[in-house]
Amino acid sequence: MVVDALGGDNAPGDIVAGALAAARRLPEGGIQLVGDEDVLYPLLEDAPKNVSLKPARGTVGMNEEPAAALRARPDSSVAVAAAAVRAGEADTFFSAGSTGASVAAALLKVGRLPGCRRPAIATMLPFDRPVMLLDAGATVSCRPHDLLNFAILGSVFARRYFDLEGKPKVGLVNVGEEPGKGDELAKEAHRLLDADERVYFVGNVEGRDIGGGVADVLVTDGFTGNVVLKTAEGVAREILGMVQGALTANVLTKLATAALRPHLLAVRDRVDPENYGGSFLLGVKGAVVIGHGNSRARGVENALLGISRAGAGLVEESERALAAASPPEASPGSGGGA
Repeated sequence: MVVDALGGDNAPGDIVAGALAAARRLPEGGIQLVGDEDVLYPLLEDAPKNVSLKPARGTVGMNEEPAAALRARPDSSVAVAAAAVRAGEADTFFSAGSTGASVAAALLKVGRLPGCRRPAIATMLPFDRPVMLLDAGATVSCRPHDLLNFAILGSVFARRYFDLEGKPKVGLVNVGEEPGKGDELAKEAHRLLDADERVYFVGNVEGRDIGGGVADVLVTDGFTGNVVLKTAEGVAREILGMVQGALTANVLTKLATAALRPHLLAVRDRVDPENYGGSFLLGVKGAVVIGHGNSRARGVENALLGISRAGAGLVEESERALAAASPPEASPGSGGGA
């Protein structure tokens, strides 16, 4: 796998440290760190033998237009990392830099799987029973058949990532449980999902039931999915803050906190994004991991180990699943957007 060592708020230090930690635990294969040699060499003194350096110059900034920046600077770290996957030097690339740049690099350099019009970002929601949400932001304007593809791709990945024996349960995020609820995109997507044997479809899932274990995979368009993700993260952060405030309000509650501390820390750790370390771009000809912009070493390590566990053969299985008896979309413009 190849790692963009310059992308992210805490690059290169935490990115390199996390990659080195993952390399020491990987059963086989190696890690290529991509970036400026003068910057990275001093960080590799204790690197294991399965770590190497691939030169690049600079990175794509968060405020740059991704596609234009990649075309203007093909030697940037994220572009070089993606090109390595296209050239067959690696089957996976990771970047904690600009999400837009990572997605654009994957599309321009790696390419989409046959039959996949748009890719999807798959993100784990850390409930008692983790749920995979996609799309979480790659494709804002979707067609019904895109949501079917997301369900197929998500089912393949979730079965591997969660180590499930059977087909993952797939739900469609909607404003009501009944099949006729929602806009035309949701209605037609429901029809396609319900008719496709490649998907174990359990129906519509309302926002209040997202964490209830109804589904292993939740499908929606990138706009709705990103709002769901950011809302879940914000609510979790606020509730933890409120609990912390209540437990430190006076001497009595502070004494109670001492006894509850191990349990509270366990809850905090359960919702920590560093447990997963990133999201996964599905629908491209390689395993692509998009790290959180503020990823620390532990998050990078967990992201690389996670994709190592689930990624072997992922692209080939996803391509076969997409190609198997795919029904055509009912109406070319249904659901709107291109």
